[in-house]
Amino acid sequence: MHDVEHNDGTDVLLVEDDPAIREMMVILLGFEGLTVVPVEDGADALSYLKEGGRAKVVLLDLMMPRMDGWSFRREQRADPSIAEIPVIVVSACPAALTKELNAVATFQKPVDVGQVIDVVRHLAAA
Repeated sequence: MHDVEHNDGTDVLLVEDDPAIREMMVILLGFEGLTVVPVEDGADALSYLKEGGRAKVVLLDLMMPRMDGWSFRREQRADPSIAEIPVIVVSACPAALTKELNAVATFQKPVDVGQVIDVVRHLAAA
């Protein structure tokens, strides 16, 4: 895992294994004035959160190596200190496969980035 700066002002924890998508989302969310911490899988996301990193919302891909989104979500929900962080799922998986995740929103790739940003902005402002 690359060193991630722990920032109490973090709006979004972006969990995405595709470097091009990760970079694009960091740029687009940054244009919206949102602070983003990008990580490449669920294991890095859990490490970040359990080591005191904060986020107002998690933007979660599902199909990733090492630790996928379902495993991350199970671990997150089992830990009271991070269980309440809302999760937005962005994945190529059909919505029927994501219902168990209890996400606040689910977007199927390819996504309308504007819609994703609207939901992230709303949650980050809460």
